[in-house]
Amino acid sequence: MRFTTDLSVWWLLPWLLISIIGGIWFYRNVSWWKELASLFHWTLVSLRSAVLFILGLLLIGLIFEAVDYRVEKPLIIALSDNSSSLLNYKDSASVKKQVNALRSKLKTELGEDYEWMEMTVGNTPKFGGSVDFSESVSQLSSAFEKINSEYFNRNIGAIVFISDGKFNSGSNPVYAAERIDLTPVFTVGVGDTVKKRDQFVKNVATNDITFLGNKFPVEVDVEGVKMGKGTSTVSILRDGQQLSSQQVKYTDGVRDFQHVSFLLDADKVGFQTYSVVISKAGNEYNYANNTRTFYVEVIDSRSKVLILAGAPHPDVAAWKQVLELDENLEIETILLKDWKKDLTKTDLVIWHEPGIGFDASVQQLLEDKKIPVLYTVGPNTSSAVIQKINIGISATSANGQTDDVQGGVNTGFQQFEISDAVKNMIESGPPLKSKFGKINTSGGLEVLANQRLGSIRKTDPLIFFTKRGQIKVGVVYGEGIWRWKMNEFVRTGGQEGFLEFVNKMSQYLLVKQNTSRLRVNFPKRFTKDEDVIVNANYYNQSLEPVSDAQIRLEVRNEKGKLSKVGFGVAGKQYAAALGKLPPGIYKWKAIATRNGQTEVKSGVFVVEDMELEDLDTYADHQLMRQIARSTGGKFFELKNANGVLKAIQGRDDITTVSYREATFKDLADLKWLFFLLLICLALEWFLRRWFGAY
Repeated sequence: MRFTTDLSVWWLLPWLLISIIGGIWFYRNVSWWKELASLFHWTLVSLRSAVLFILGLLLIGLIFEAVDYRVEKPLIIALSDNSSSLLNYKDSASVKKQVNALRSKLKTELGEDYEWMEMTVGNTPKFGGSVDFSESVSQLSSAFEKINSEYFNRNIGAIVFISDGKFNSGSNPVYAAERIDLTPVFTVGVGDTVKKRDQFVKNVATNDITFLGNKFPVEVDVEGVKMGKGTSTVSILRDGQQLSSQQVKYTDGVRDFQHVSFLLDADKVGFQTYSVVISKAGNEYNYANNTRTFYVEVIDSRSKVLILAGAPHPDVAAWKQVLELDENLEIETILLKDWKKDLTKTDLVIWHEPGIGFDASVQQLLEDKKIPVLYTVGPNTSSAVIQKINIGISATSANGQTDDVQGGVNTGFQQFEISDAVKNMIESGPPLKSKFGKINTSGGLEVLANQRLGSIRKTDPLIFFTKRGQIKVGVVYGEGIWRWKMNEFVRTGGQEGFLEFVNKMSQYLLVKQNTSRLRVNFPKRFTKDEDVIVNANYYNQSLEPVSDAQIRLEVRNEKGKLSKVGFGVAGKQYAAALGKLPPGIYKWKAIATRNGQTEVKSGVFVVEDMELEDLDTYADHQLMRQIARSTGGKFFELKNANGVLKAIQGRDDITTVSYREATFKDLADLKWLFFLLLICLALEWFLRRWFGAY
């Protein structure tokens, strides 16, 4: 035990002397003390001196170090590859039995001198668990990474790694194994390393999502083993129909890698199932890996914009020219008098000068259909019409007088960001022609730009947004916006600001606010080895999450088979588990009921078949040897795996480690010292009372 103090321990000697003198000094003038027998005489002095000394001992800040030794046995981790590729070899029937026998033997014969830990890896690393070779992914590096993070600074004696050396996810396991310092990895190679005649689709890369009417690329990697010098045909099929094909040429004859690119048309909406197929060659070892299935979701994201005008006007052409540059917008331009009042699939209406030939039924139709509208209110729109179109303002004008007003950007506008180019375009643009008179607002306006007369900024809005219920409405209070476009081109040689201005306004109005009470979080892609889990929320009228709704989920596969499951409550959230599903395309519908009201959500998801483990038909023992060599371990084939035991027991560096652990405590933390002080004080008090002192 070692002591340390804030002051030198030599100060205890003079303090001891001071404590004794203090004890004597305290009793020097006490008459009854002088009359006591010598034993009691010095007992009282000693008790008083001991109290003073203990108090000084505590004040000096004495800290002592307590040392303990912890013994840690060497940890042996048996890491087994649990992927299905270990069953791809001719001796696969006995592999499982041999691996389990090896793990059992090592655990038994290593005995009490070692600590034993079992681990498997496939899709993810797991401690414990049985070896059944059922997992569809080999992510070998993740196991070494997990060991390194969870057993850092532990006495890991060795890792026994049992695998065929094939991995198809994650990084190279060699680098992950090397990062576990001072730990040898003894590798046990499973499977046949003899390469067989085979060709297979090594990888398919494409977009998960594409848009209707576009073309999308498909990149295919093909590998040929012992195929000789020749050609094969790579085709892409959909619903059994060949869409495209190309030939690959094998030149090496022993091991060839070929890359093929396709460009396909997205001509159907929804999840589309495609297959990459390599034509079969004679005497291939495995034909199953000649085909690879992939899925692409084709969505129709085009929004329809209807531009209505009471009469032809350059503003209409300016809106149309900019909006047509967006491939995801469908633009229709029509005069109000020629329109058939058809709003099918219409997402936004731009109504130029509603006062020309105003039809109240058109306004009512827009409100009933809850379609966002962008109004251009010019001098031809009367105050009465402004009142009827319900845009959050009222206007007064005298005898149809007009006013020329410029724009001044409102720096407090926060509905969307605008660049300096837009600000300069608005503030440098020619005046718009608007109605003369005062504008009265009803509140709730989001003003992008106010009216400006030269350097004088008015409070009247020029460009603003409001809402009718949950529907967004935009207003440009003046005509002649086409001049802004021309002016910017003259000033800058481009139209960047005007293009952004039109696109930002239209996109803001097109984005719909989600007011549905039922929200379902349903991922669109799973693999066949993933558990399909769905989360949902239900909101009351105040959009607060509640948990008293009844929600059920219906899932229908491609053959029409229907499955139903209820959502369970987890706090304020709902969850439904469907487990693992076979590969294919599924349609789902969630139905929520609360207080007699029903909400329905629906969609589509896909379960992908990822048969990565069937691609290669030979083991990679070279990788296993490299892991063993780079970590100071040794490689064994499964048939000679009993040598692992002798290799571990023969290593001098795989041994029990003793750790020295020191703890520091303040003397004031010792309870016995407190009780000693208390006993001294209590005993002195008792003796003083016994001898009649008060």
